[in-house]
Formats: sequence, C-alpha cells, structure tokens
Amino acid sequence: MKPLWIAVLLSSAGAAMAEPLSFDAHAIGQPPAGWICGATGRGSPKWTVEADASVGHPVLKQAGNATFPWCVKDDIALDDGWVEVRFRPLAGREDQAGGLVWRWKDGDNYYVARANALENNVSLYHTTGGSRRTIEYKDAPVAKNTWHTLRVDFKDTAIRVSMDGKVYIDLKDDHIRGAGKAGVWTKADSVTLFDAFAAGRGP
Repeated sequence: MKPLWIAVLLSSAGAAMAEPLSFDAHAIGQPPAGWICGATGRGSPKWTVEADASVGHPVLKQAGNATFPWCVKDDIALDDGWVEVRFRPLAGREDQAGGLVWRWKDGDNYYVARANALENNVSLYHTTGGSRRTIEYKDAPVAKNTWHTLRVDFKDTAIRVSMDGKVYIDLKDDHIRGAGKAGVWTKADSVTLFDAFAAGRGP
C-alpha cells in the first residue's frame, strides 16, 4: 500500500467498491472533504490536512483540544472487516494518542482502539451514549514522534487490535453491532498525524 493513498473499501447491500483517495487533492489547512470531523464531549477539535516533509505528502493532523476528537470517512459502511492507519504522536501534555474508530453510528456511539505514547499502552473501548468505557488495556511500546501502524480486525463479536504488526488485544465484545463508519481518533490535547488510512471487508 502506497502511503500517499487512503485506500477505502466500501460495502453496501452486499457489494464492495474500492475508492482510493489522496490527501494531495485536499486543501492544506482545511478539514478533508468527504470526512465528518468532530468530538465526543466538550472542546474544540482541529482536524486539518497539512504538508509533512517527513513522508513527502500531505497528512491528516489533529491539533485542537477536546474530550475525544474523531474524524470519520463519510461513505464507509462496515459491519465486519478491518481498519488500519499510520499515526505519529507529536505532542500533548495530557495525552499523546492515536486511534481508530469503527462501527461509528454517531459521535456518541462507536468502538475505538488507541495507542498512547505517554502511557505506553494499547487499549480498546466502546463509546455508548457519549460515555467511553474500557474493555481492555495492554502495555505496549509507543515511541513519541515516531510513525506507528495501528490495525483492528473485527467480525461479529470478535475484535483483534494490533500495533506495528504485533497483536495486543484479542477478545469478544458485543456492545456495538451492525454497520457503521470508520475513521481516526485522538484524546484531549494530543497533537497527532495520520496517514495511509484503510478500511475494508474481510481479512
């Protein structure tokens, strides 16, 4: 997968359609077109497309401060499948987190898996009714100012969370069922870059 592309596999009525996108086509300093950006809770998230010399193409950046900022691809509808993203935690006094959301129904109801460079762990949550609840934590090395790859595979109640190719969480949970959107997530004052987002059905 070329890092300058966001490869998104969409599903609807049993059919699948691939739609590759590039942040190159988006206006620098603006939220990405075709994405819904906001936050669960209070605060002012700031999602923008920004140039990044370290990878040589534009990436998605969250630099605001809100309880749980999120940005989801508007035309994804996945029940079972996978989501993956590269993220780079740059700064944050309270948190330095990068995460993925899936089965996103709205800003108050979705699954989220995240890695935290201040806590050195990977965790899985369900957010229902606007409240985030922990499913499982696992210690993991999350280096600051470094690109990492976070991935979630999910089918029915089975959820597997991996970072940099290693599985950290593998369990079953049934809090959120049915198709939903997918995207990325941060926490509090995290300044985080995202690149190479991908989502699809199947393994």
